[in-house]
Amino acid sequence: MPTLDGQVVAFDEHRGLGEIRAATGERYVFHCTAIADGTRTIAGDAHVEFLLVPGPVGAFEAGVIRAVERRPPCPNT
Repeated sequence: MPTLDGQVVAFDEHRGLGEIRAATGERYVFHCTAIADGTRTIAGDAHVEFLLVPGPVGAFEAGVIRAVERRPPCPNT
């Protein structure tokens, strides 16, 4: 499955749950154990790359989440 780009729009450290808005507009929930660096925490506005993985109730969730630096758009040439 391809890597998707998105931004964390919510993260509750106490519950360990968060939500990512993909660049396409869809929203996906995630659990803190899906954060790839093992820290179990992520900034609430972090830009991320992630994979879609099947969740426990059949819906897709964000998995293998990696924070990335936001890259400026390429100028038109």
